Amino acid sequence: MAVQNSINTNPGVFVALRTLNTVNRGLDISQNRVSTGLKIAGALDDASNFSIAQGIRGELKAIGAVTQGLNNAKGIGKVAIAGTTAVSNLLQDVRVKLTELSNEGITTAQRTILESDFNQLLSQAANFIDNAVFNGVNLLDSGGANINTLSNLNGGTLSLTAQDLRTTINSLAGSSFGSATLAQAVLSSEYSDLESAVNTALGSLGAEVRALELQTTFLEQISDATEEGLGNIVDADLARESAKLTALQVQQQLSVQTLGIANQRPQSLLGLFR
Repeated sequence: MAVQNSINTNPGVFVALRTLNTVNRGLDISQNRVSTGLKIAGALDDASNFSIAQGIRGELKAIGAVTQGLNNAKGIGKVAIAGTTAVSNLLQDVRVKLTELSNEGITTAQRTILESDFNQLLSQAANFIDNAVFNGVNLLDSGGANINTLSNLNGGTLSLTAQDLRTTINSLAGSSFGSATLAQAVLSSEYSDLESAVNTALGSLGAEVRALELQTTFLEQISDATEEGLGNIVDADLARESAKLTALQVQQQLSVQTLGIANQRPQSLLGLFR
């Protein structure tokens, strides 16, 4: 039979102290969750789920890197489209000049003026190509290379195809317009080639940039869904934690009072010796 009236051993204090320690540990956990907003902030909270969460965080960062690459490629493609569109708009004026040069009724002086205007237009077209640069990449210049961009975490890629408009513009610029017949030949040959190259570039680049935009939107949706899943694993329910924190604070106060009462028990034994 345990000795209940002892000043050396006080079982009630042990029970009260264990209860207080348990409440304090629970209070520490709840306070940590409220302050961080996380129910799993480290491996000590839940080793397996923390490991899973870390893997998901790495995946999210990788998706972000892929998205950044796609955005860079979109910038290259959109600048190339802007340059090609500018050349396409200029071709309308170029065709007008070639049509006028194809007229046998113009004088030599008029032909010289028209040729000068024509050369200025092609010079401007060349400037458009010179300026169609994004991050050091020009898809419209001669010698341009295709751009292959990572599109997902499985190694898939999307491409931007280089469009060499420089060569066709130079070919047209080197044409001879000494007579109406020569101008007509240029209109049906070199000019037609340039017009076809510009239209092909617009169609190809437009489709490729659209694919980049669709993939970027898809990755954003994947990232949002993944982040939501991560939150379900590690985020704390703050409403629940707030209620739990209040309850634990009350329990702590009661445990402290109980411990104080238990500590007074040996003191009460002094009354037996008065």
